[in-house]
Amino acid sequence: MDQPSADRAGTLSGRTAIVVGGSRGIGRAIVRRLAADGAAVVFGFATNKEAAQETENEVRAEGGTAWGVQADVADLAQLEALYDAADERFAGAGLQGLDILVNSAAVPVMTPLGSTSAETYEHVMAVNARAPFFSMQHAVGRLRDGGRIVNISTVTTRWPRVPESAYIGSKAALEAFTRVAARELAPRQITANVVSPGPSDTEMLRGTTTQEIRDQVIADTPLNRLGRPSEIAAVVAFLAGPDGVWVTGQNIRADGGLVY
Repeated sequence: MDQPSADRAGTLSGRTAIVVGGSRGIGRAIVRRLAADGAAVVFGFATNKEAAQETENEVRAEGGTAWGVQADVADLAQLEALYDAADERFAGAGLQGLDILVNSAAVPVMTPLGSTSAETYEHVMAVNARAPFFSMQHAVGRLRDGGRIVNISTVTTRWPRVPESAYIGSKAALEAFTRVAARELAPRQITANVVSPGPSDTEMLRGTTTQEIRDQVIADTPLNRLGRPSEIAAVVAFLAGPDGVWVTGQNIRADGGLVY
């Protein structure tokens, strides 16, 4: 697995971060990167305790601090409990407030418009749109002035694929929420941005696409490969760190040039 960059070690020292959806793939890479930069991180995970423990172990081995908290964010009560647990973890470490929120949890849906059930639609909207909306709401009262919100979307909102209408719609809603949050929270110098990864080499991508599709994506990408989770995490770390202070309301596509 990619190792976090050591170039920015300490840039987030003393900061706190919540990563909603941090046990696997891009979310795990974000947890590792923020912790490597010095932040104390609480991350949520839905079901996979083993993966969450692996994330904690990797962060600890790299000298960082991270705690996993189980929470199915499709259930708003569990989402609220995640924030309460984060308050306790931070207080136990002698830390107060919140500096960084990353909403990374998502469920992929690969069904055409004509055959997407109401149940599938409701679930993908609950996880991909409703959860980050209320996650930001929970964060607003906790974020210190100058805090950062980074929401993870997808380049498919600009590069639509036929079997992903519900997934793309949920992420488009998240992008709209972020633009409004950037203006609403600007008086407190809190930034809100979106990072939209292109196809990245993750368990999610491998589980929802064939090798033929991945090969075609690589051929269509100017940099001629899939993205790496650590590369998406690096963009998040920029926005969350001191160098991202003048960037807000933006959607940064980290996709190797696939969409421009």
